[in-house]
Amino acid sequence: MATEYGQGYGLPTGPGHARGVEGRRHRMPAALRAPVEGRAWRELAYVLLSLPISILLFTYAVTMVSLGAGLLVTFLGVPVLAAALAGCRGFGSVERARARGLLGLDVGEPEPLRVRRQGFMGWVGAVLKSGTSWRALLYSVLQLPWAVLSFTVTVTFWSVGWSLLTYPLWFWVLPLYAGQDGIQLYGDEHRAIYLDNPFEIAVTAGVGLLFTLATPWIVRALTTVDRLMVHGLLGPSRLATRVVELESDRGVVVDTAAADLRRIERDLHDGAQARLVSLAMDLGLAKEKLREDPQAAARMVDEAHGEVKTALQELRDLARGIHPAVLTDRGLDAALSAVAARCMVPVQVEVDLSERPAPAIEGIAYFTVSELLQNVAKHSRASWAAVEVWRSEDRLMLQVVDNGVGGADRSRGSGLAGLTERLDAVDGILVVDSPAGGPTRVTAELPWRVERTR
Repeated sequence: MATEYGQGYGLPTGPGHARGVEGRRHRMPAALRAPVEGRAWRELAYVLLSLPISILLFTYAVTMVSLGAGLLVTFLGVPVLAAALAGCRGFGSVERARARGLLGLDVGEPEPLRVRRQGFMGWVGAVLKSGTSWRALLYSVLQLPWAVLSFTVTVTFWSVGWSLLTYPLWFWVLPLYAGQDGIQLYGDEHRAIYLDNPFEIAVTAGVGLLFTLATPWIVRALTTVDRLMVHGLLGPSRLATRVVELESDRGVVVDTAAADLRRIERDLHDGAQARLVSLAMDLGLAKEKLREDPQAAARMVDEAHGEVKTALQELRDLARGIHPAVLTDRGLDAALSAVAARCMVPVQVEVDLSERPAPAIEGIAYFTVSELLQNVAKHSRASWAAVEVWRSEDRLMLQVVDNGVGGADRSRGSGLAGLTERLDAVDGILVVDSPAGGPTRVTAELPWRVERTR
């Protein structure tokens, strides 16, 4: 599962790469291009649509819930409440689609209804018991006051900004049709101040430019609250998200275990088993020649003895790759020192642990460092490497650093991606910092679980 540097790690090569990167860079600063970007107009459209949609949602939710609550003295109140919640769930789907299209917010679908009994009453009970339904109702109620605020602020800043910015183009309308020299800045019964000379017109346009440049960022700040509301009230709950993560991690663990079993079977079949079969044949021939040609039989036995040593070494390497005995007996310090001693690159190992973690975490840590050192030895062209292991509160920290060519990239579906999946399965994290030209720094975090019994 070793990962290649350079091309395998995603290291950009060729002169076309620099031109491609330059072509993607914006020459205009973000503050200046924000008013004309598509994102700003999509966010503006989202805020403008929020007011009429929120009025519809609020009216439906309050009306249906009030009706259902009033009818609770009869049997009809329960299905009316269920219909109100079901409608809010439907509106929630529309709101998620609107946020996805205009805000670029990808919110997962909430957990579906768990109908445990057949029939209409089973559905009613499932709707009333679902936390998603009540969160959608809460969103329908809270969206209106926030939509009124965001709509008012957005329309005010947007209209004032563009009106003042374009004032040099339309100020002539005021003396021609309104009977005044320009925009009235101040006025009473004695005097009035109008923005009518070139300097004042230019200053007015400058103020409008400031408003115009600030409006997209104000709208973005307002829509951040909308993002939080959609994500928190219309998306899946933390429990449901955690269940999905655990199901995914379980699938990764099962696939990894199956791949490891296939690898072990292949290594045994192609390595030690084939060597032992050859050894058995050689010993059979030696047995037949023992009386006829003792010297030839002795040479064959000597060759078989060498084959036995080789088979034993292969079996030791295979066992070490599964779970080395030194890891079980002496812990990470000794096991990683043994891995570093076998590495073709000089490796400095520093393990600072006052106690040992759980065997499963210890094994994953050993496997992670072993794979990273294999990458260093095979692909990094490094002259030295360092391994550090320490504990930070409830996390086991691993760090492997080398001075190689860099360019490591785990997004290419390589060995680093496999390590990331292994760590994700136990709530771990893998962070890769590998600029082109090096050095490469790979940091892994694992949950700290104390060893109970061995």
